[in-house]
Amino acid sequence: MTLFGIPQCDTVKKARVWLTDRGVGYQFHDYKLAGVPEELLDRWLSEFGWETVINRRGTSWRRLPEAERNAMTTATARAAALKNPSLIKRPILVSDQFTLIGFDPEQWQQILTQATTDKVPA
Repeated sequence: MTLFGIPQCDTVKKARVWLTDRGVGYQFHDYKLAGVPEELLDRWLSEFGWETVINRRGTSWRRLPEAERNAMTTATARAAALKNPSLIKRPILVSDQFTLIGFDPEQWQQILTQATTDKVPA
């Protein structure tokens, strides 16, 4: 499992503590240091839409010119996210079985429990 985000982000910090407290193993991918994997960004945009992938509540979004925000499309969101990874909603948790965007402890618990149960042979 890989957790994508920025280490200074409070929500990412909460997600990391939550995973650690539950003994869930994961790798951390820091957008600031390692960049955004383009193939994953394309998959996220295709699967969830730019409106979910782009954090429209953060300061990075508000710093974009209003005209750019109003004309946002999947293609412009992709370009903006590659240029400024802080625009991507955080965190994103990716495994072979699922992708979760944003930290919702109840949803994460449900999905992780289901993923663990699905791996157990009948």
